[in-house]
Amino acid sequence: MQAELLLDARATLGEGPAWDAKTQTLFWVDILGKRIHSFKDSRDDFLQLDEFVGCVALRRDGGLIAALHASFVTLELVAGQQTFLASVSEPASNRFNDGKCDPAGRLLAGTMDMNEKYPSGNLYSLEADKPPRKLLDGIRISNGLAWSPDYKTFYYIDTPTRQVRAFDYDMDTGNISNPRVAVEVPASMGWPDGMTSDLEGRLWIALWGGSRVSRWNPATGRLEAEVAVPALQTSSCVFGGPRRDILYVTSARVGMDTSALEKYPLSGGVFQIQTQTEGMPTFEFAG
Repeated sequence: MQAELLLDARATLGEGPAWDAKTQTLFWVDILGKRIHSFKDSRDDFLQLDEFVGCVALRRDGGLIAALHASFVTLELVAGQQTFLASVSEPASNRFNDGKCDPAGRLLAGTMDMNEKYPSGNLYSLEADKPPRKLLDGIRISNGLAWSPDYKTFYYIDTPTRQVRAFDYDMDTGNISNPRVAVEVPASMGWPDGMTSDLEGRLWIALWGGSRVSRWNPATGRLEAEVAVPALQTSSCVFGGPRRDILYVTSARVGMDTSALEKYPLSGGVFQIQTQTEGMPTFEFAG
């Protein structure tokens, strides 16, 4: 497997890719650039916002749902119209960072301290027509989320722990229980960031500072494959394409000095990797 440049976006903090199978469109965000991007047919368009955008997800009724600085809104990309849904009570130094929908249509999204110092972040679950509810607290950098193919296990990353935790997931209620460590990422590989899963039950993790994405077996905790990416700070990944076998990878330029950018000039770009497996779909918000 080899990573190829899809888009030399030079994003400050590219994150949160989501694949729209209906329109064959890749959505992703530049959190610090305050932009929502849509890539289709070799063309990248973006919607400029007035505040940070931590993640976006597709809606079953059309359009998108986004977690902004500390609120949830629906969005119509063509008109740029926002409709407020709910807000969360967070310290002023916190913002949303990553999120995605579960198979039942809930949006799970987490917050983090923007200074990356304090465990003041939380993981929330938003269900259509209900207020957000807190699933986890004490989080430093809320990041990757994924589900097993049978939907019974939820995987979650708080980046500074270098761990992927697994939880039993109740699809009827959205409750999580029985936390345990599924994967531990060695410091030499970088920091575990965004994540997705495939139909074989494997986890694909972008490694911030590691210039790579990695494939893990959560049943054994073993690393099964690595793919080098020509960007130092790989941030997240999602499966897409007509057969959902292409892994799209986002990256960032934030915090990189001149020498690092000279070594990794494609940092902030979006990459694609042709795999030999079929990924889990991007689920939609039921509202």
